[in-house]
Amino acid sequence: MNDHPYRAPVDPLPDGTPTSLWPGLRDEEHSRWYAARFREMGRRGEDLEGESRLVDVLAPRGARLLDAGCGPGRHGGHLARLGHRVVGIDVDPVLVAAAREDHPGATWLVGDLTTLDLAAQGEGEPFDGALLAGNVLDFVPEEHRGGAVRRVAAHVRPGGFVLVGCRVGRGFTSADLDAVLPGAGLVLEHRFATWDLQPWRPGSDFSVSVLRVLGRAS
Repeated sequence: MNDHPYRAPVDPLPDGTPTSLWPGLRDEEHSRWYAARFREMGRRGEDLEGESRLVDVLAPRGARLLDAGCGPGRHGGHLARLGHRVVGIDVDPVLVAAAREDHPGATWLVGDLTTLDLAAQGEGEPFDGALLAGNVLDFVPEEHRGGAVRRVAAHVRPGGFVLVGCRVGRGFTSADLDAVLPGAGLVLEHRFATWDLQPWRPGSDFSVSVLRVLGRAS
């Protein structure tokens, strides 16, 4: 793919295992291309806010929201413009820099979902809800995906929500998500096939899961 060294933006796990498969950590040009792609789509007037519209429906007004795996900030930026208090976090410093430039109304941080500790970055207040959009968890190695879900859930208040998008047939699937829910203190409340709430069926190729935090994840 390329010969660029891995750019670890956060401390690795003690056993040295990688916690992200995101290609931009090996090739900054990929990250720049990714940010530029969404900027161009926005200039063309394409709809980039379907995920964040659903978050806005679920959240109380002026909610404190976590955009986990925020990329260049299109979702969290939209939610901030709607009046929510948004913190976005991503493992890629290039994408976080783009989010800060394009969406200054939110707080953008570099961090790893598998070891997420926002209190250590000055953001200790619990969140009303969290978003894992697109295929964020596909870029977390399989052995760390359950841990990433648990760490995100641990930052959301009891009774709050976690909204997760994932594919059905490959990568981190809805079945994989269901398997980690009990250990994360989460329960499935609704499942849809699209961000605009088309009904989910076993033959659907994507799932949007509305999860509810029942208690603090350990």
